Amino acid sequence: MSVSVRIPTILRTYTGGAAEVSGEGGTLREVLQKLDADYPGIGARILDEAGKIRRFVNVYVGEEDVRFAEGLDTATPEGIQISVIPAVAGG
Repeated sequence: MSVSVRIPTILRTYTGGAAEVSGEGGTLREVLQKLDADYPGIGARILDEAGKIRRFVNVYVGEEDVRFAEGLDTATPEGIQISVIPAVAGG
């Protein structure tokens, strides 16, 4: 299934500067695996050593935060947009 993945500015060095790339997979896990295969190294910036989404990275499938859905097993229907958003802290 083809989806679009929005890439934050900080990770665009992995995608040759592209703000949005195509991805494939029936779940978020599959999409991220394919994304890392196509753009080596980007997966390690999104997932930690245990294979979980990093604490300061938010991922949305459509409008839904995957932390409140099925996590990496969240379904990624054809044409959906996935957004990778680094958390911003400040005071």
